[in-house]
Amino acid sequence: MALAVPTEPRGNSRIGDAIETMRLWLGGKPAAVQVAALPWRRDGADALEILLATSRDTGRWVLPKGWPQKGRSLSETAAREAWEEAGLVGDIGADPLGSFFYRKVLDNGLRRRVRVQVFPLAVVSIDEDWPEKGQRRFGWFAPQEAARNVHEPELSGLLLNARLLDRLR
Repeated sequence: MALAVPTEPRGNSRIGDAIETMRLWLGGKPAAVQVAALPWRRDGADALEILLATSRDTGRWVLPKGWPQKGRSLSETAAREAWEEAGLVGDIGADPLGSFFYRKVLDNGLRRRVRVQVFPLAVVSIDEDWPEKGQRRFGWFAPQEAARNVHEPELSGLLLNARLLDRLR
């Protein structure tokens, strides 16, 4: 397992919401939307574990995520991304746990602000073969360790939110 650079949660969602409102009021372009699965399971001692995968380009720890797909709901798309990226099969929640923002580097080098809606995925099994097998690494982490391993401060905060994590039962 590779070492990840720890990050601590920064910022406040109320402040982030206020900044986003002001940015849009000033004529900024709305953020693009992606969806992510928050894959989870209980270990033998009934402790919560969260799966993170590495991104293909930078090798950072991330949640499986992607762009909305025509003909699929947002939650169905999140489940599909989890399968394509990590072979995960499970029960996806219809309602998001929350969302976070990040800056996606586009092919032309520009950055696009993206809002990611996060859907819980109770992992039942992992397929032996999937589209991106061999292109990513993945690992199971306790929520606090997962929060330290991701680079997005708002995602880190989501992973540390006990009220939201209590919904994963």
